Amino acid sequence: MASISLKELIEFIARSLVDKPDEVEVSEIAGEQTIVLELRVAKEDLGKVIGKQGRTVKAMRALLSAASSKVRKRAELEILE
Repeated sequence: MASISLKELIEFIARSLVDKPDEVEVSEIAGEQTIVLELRVAKEDLGKVIGKQGRTVKAMRALLSAASSKVRKRAELEILE
């Protein structure tokens, strides 16, 4: 089975949502217990990633949480402007 990293997962989801997929950047900051993923998108795509009332980003965080339980770490997603 192909293994996909948490960073690649968020990158794939974000690129699928935005108009400018080339401007999607995900950086990973790994600690002992926690992984922080920082997501940057083009300014005009920010709304697409966040979604109405934050629903899209909430769903992305839920998927990230489920995937991170496999690697036995806590993962957080931050969206940077």
